[in-house]
Amino acid sequence: MTNPRWLDPTEMAAWRAFLSTSHLLERRIEEQLKAAAGLTHPQYEILTRLSDAPGRQMRMTELAKGVVVSKSALTYQINQLEKAGLVERATCPSDERGVLAVLTEAGARCLERVAPGHLEVVRAYLIDRLSREELHTMTTAMKKTEEVLRSAG
Repeated sequence: MTNPRWLDPTEMAAWRAFLSTSHLLERRIEEQLKAAAGLTHPQYEILTRLSDAPGRQMRMTELAKGVVVSKSALTYQINQLEKAGLVERATCPSDERGVLAVLTEAGARCLERVAPGHLEVVRAYLIDRLSREELHTMTTAMKKTEEVLRSAG
């Protein structure tokens, strides 16, 4: 059995700062989205991704990769959004086995209503607290980690 490479004080400080900040920020975002529209953060992410997609629709498999959830978790979230009338499913015209998630007009209106408050939280607790240089550094660091995690499967 190999000895673990324990975190040194600098590494531990970075890890703990990342953990506490990500948890606290996620909690604030969830609170704001719940209060504004009864949405979870994953549901909001689904709506924004669909809003940005051509034709306001995406294949479920691509959407799952984008929102970083399992297919079953995405199906659950889409079911909830469908019940609320914010999303609907359609058969993919190029592959009848494929399923599309489509943003409805009600979903687009919900997003327009909720986005300003979401942006306020993101700015107040993260973006506006960092300099341009810090934002670039954070982006570079997080993209390195994201690439490793995505390639690991």
